[in-house]
Amino acid sequence: MTDDLDSVERRAWGAVVTLAMRVPSVLDSRLQREFGLTHFEYRVLALLQDSPGHRMRLSMLAARGHGSISRVSHVVSKLERVGFVRRVAVTTGRGVDAALTPSGLAKVVEATPDYLVAVRRLVLDGLDEAQKAELAVLAEKLSHHLIGMLGDSPVGETSG
Repeated sequence: MTDDLDSVERRAWGAVVTLAMRVPSVLDSRLQREFGLTHFEYRVLALLQDSPGHRMRLSMLAARGHGSISRVSHVVSKLERVGFVRRVAVTTGRGVDAALTPSGLAKVVEATPDYLVAVRRLVLDGLDEAQKAELAVLAEKLSHHLIGMLGDSPVGETSG
């Protein structure tokens, strides 16, 4: 379809672009300045914190973190160098787990309150309760749509 976007579509797309560009940028800057982490690194640590035994297969981290396996592997290597994560061979099947170390757990616990304050200030405080519920429904619908179109292989991902 090569038709131009109508005025509502332009408004919606413009708002999505603004959110997609600005929110991660502000979170990246804040997390790097305060905690020495990128937003994606924080996301990996938080996913590990929430997983059983604080460990997860790299392939599952990639899927849940919405990054490519190569990006997750690169980030896990960086987090390994600073002592926040270690790689663990799995005993069944193929693959490698990333496991959160005690210092990695301490780092994510330290960063989380500031991260949540930023999320609230950047996005959630601008909405009332009904709008938050509506945003959740719309964002989930779009996320499912993207996953259906792209699967677990995001297009155009960069390392970081």
